[in-house]
Amino acid sequence: MGSSSSKPEASQSSHVWKASSPVGVSHDVVESLQSSSESDTSRAQTLELAVQARVASELRKLEAQSTELLKAATEKITSLPADESAEQQKSQPAVSKEVEALRARLHKRKQLKPLPDSVEQARGEVVRCLQENDRRPLDCWKEVEAFREEVRRLEKGWVDKVVS
Repeated sequence: MGSSSSKPEASQSSHVWKASSPVGVSHDVVESLQSSSESDTSRAQTLELAVQARVASELRKLEAQSTELLKAATEKITSLPADESAEQQKSQPAVSKEVEALRARLHKRKQLKPLPDSVEQARGEVVRCLQENDRRPLDCWKEVEAFREEVRRLEKGWVDKVVS
C-alpha cells in the first residue's frame, strides 16, 4: 500500500498495444497507432472545435436569412400605397359613426322578456323578508329557496325549449 504511485509516470507516455489473439491488421497499421501522439483529450478537443465551427456557420446562415426577411418585410411595408394607409386610419367622426351604428344594432338585439309572475313574486318575497330582517338575513332562507326553485323551473323550461 503506497509503495507505488497511482498516477502513471511521465516516461510512460507511449501507448503499448498487446493483442491477446492474432491480429488481423498489418504490422504498419499497428505501429502507426502506437506511434500516434493523438490522445483521447486531443481528439475530443478537435471534435469540439469542429462542432463549434459548424454551429458558428449555421448561426451566421440563420442571421443572414433573418436579415433578408426583415429587409423584405420593411420594403413591403414602405411600398404600401398612401391611399391604403389613409384608408386604414379613419377620422374621428367616421369612427364615431361606426360606433353608433354598432350600438344601434346591439340595442335591436336586446330583447329582454319580462320574467314570469311566479319568479317576480318569489323575488319580491325575498326582498320583503330581507327588508323586515335587516339585522338577521339568515332568517330568510325559506324565501331564498323558493326563489331558487322558481329560477330552476324557468331555466329548465328555457333549456327544454332550446334543446327541442
